[in-house]
Amino acid sequence: MDFGNTIEFLGNKTILVTGATGFIAKILVEKILRIQPDVKKLYLLVRARDAQTADARLQDEILGKELFKVLREKLGSNFESFTSEKITVVAGDTSYENLGLTAEQMKEMYEDIDIVINVAATTKFEERYDVALGVNTLGPKHVVNFAKNCAKIQLLIHVSTAYVCGEKAGIISESPYAMGETLNGVTGLDIESEKKLAEQTLSTLKSSDLPEKVIRQKMKNLGVQRAKFYGWPNTYVFTKAMGEMLVGQLRGGLPVIIMRPTIVCSTLKEPFPGWVEGCRTIDSVAVTYGKGSLSFFLADKSSVLDLIPADMFVNSMIVAMKAHVNQPSLTVYQVGSSYRNPVSFKELHEFHFQYFTKNPWTNREGNLVKIGKGLVLSNILIFEMILFMWQFVLQMILIIATRMGRSDLQRTLFNFDKKLKIAMKLVDLYKPYLFFKGIFADANTEKLFITARENGLNEDVFNFDPIGINWKDYFINVHLPSIVKYLF
Repeated sequence: MDFGNTIEFLGNKTILVTGATGFIAKILVEKILRIQPDVKKLYLLVRARDAQTADARLQDEILGKELFKVLREKLGSNFESFTSEKITVVAGDTSYENLGLTAEQMKEMYEDIDIVINVAATTKFEERYDVALGVNTLGPKHVVNFAKNCAKIQLLIHVSTAYVCGEKAGIISESPYAMGETLNGVTGLDIESEKKLAEQTLSTLKSSDLPEKVIRQKMKNLGVQRAKFYGWPNTYVFTKAMGEMLVGQLRGGLPVIIMRPTIVCSTLKEPFPGWVEGCRTIDSVAVTYGKGSLSFFLADKSSVLDLIPADMFVNSMIVAMKAHVNQPSLTVYQVGSSYRNPVSFKELHEFHFQYFTKNPWTNREGNLVKIGKGLVLSNILIFEMILFMWQFVLQMILIIATRMGRSDLQRTLFNFDKKLKIAMKLVDLYKPYLFFKGIFADANTEKLFITARENGLNEDVFNFDPIGINWKDYFINVHLPSIVKYLF
């Protein structure tokens, strides 16, 4: 197969992209438009109540982003007419049958579409169960059924996450999930039953006339309970795993690729280095640390954090697309770095310390925020014991400070207590990954890259080999400056 014509391959293609306002989808759309102006059409599915609202989201949340500045500069005054010609934004929702489209829309799209790329997802770790099931589990089912109705369909790409593996340790293979597969020996996982449980629970809560805030929290709690019962650490990865199961079960002879990225970070190279959007996993730690609000943390310093720049992941999607059109098989690609170019939490901690020491953040008062190396504990029991003791000691000291009229001491204590609570919140959210002992095998991804390179792939345009990433240079000169620019 000739991979030298990968750009040409995208020419005259009609592609549906769901979750189009998301981080990965935007980078994919920008890349296709920038490298192949002869793409026939991009249908972008956007959650909106009507066409007007969908178009507003297209302009504000996609084309209006700095991400598209290179394409804007390239096209100049033709940018609006070009994007208007190539993009058809559609109001819809993967949570619904037929993606929430009208009969007229479906008829047109069924006749036009060559490739479907499902990127729609809710990535909140503890999303309410009904919402996560709708988008992450039933969404893939609806997208598969939609794709099977497309007359010219050549391929479905389903974007999942490598962490559907739960909390497995050791080498994690690129194997598809079988329907009902569990991780901790608990049997009986039935997706339809989970759907009914969520619906019945929600109905009962609403009939009890509870405040919406209470209902929302109880539905979040239900998701976490169901995930942990079946062996997954949170609602997000549990519902994504079930989504993969449905894709495998329902695809029939439909050509399918399941793409499993690890932790997706800011762009390494395209369309320019360091574009990021939203406070993604490790970035929450970077922001709180750089602002001086995180001086105490829990993590296994030897643990490997599996990272992949967003543009490299998008490159892997496009090359995999070229390799698998009209191939009636299901192939899984894990796209990450832990197997061939790992970076440890200890190294990342050092990168953060070096960067924010040399480039301290200026707060709202105009003061430079000095950060310390910080205390990183690797023992959960010691961490919890220190927190327990601190809460007791804090109350005693506050009583004494109040009696003495020491408002300055009170402020210092409250500030430190605030930092501890921030650390506790981050640790509670990310604990499964701070002590994660899995390494993601990427044999399929490596083979794809080697095969493509040997058959003419333009590596300047489509590189996705993690071996070439210099993590220190990337964090110090690309990623952390982008975090400060976009998220602080």
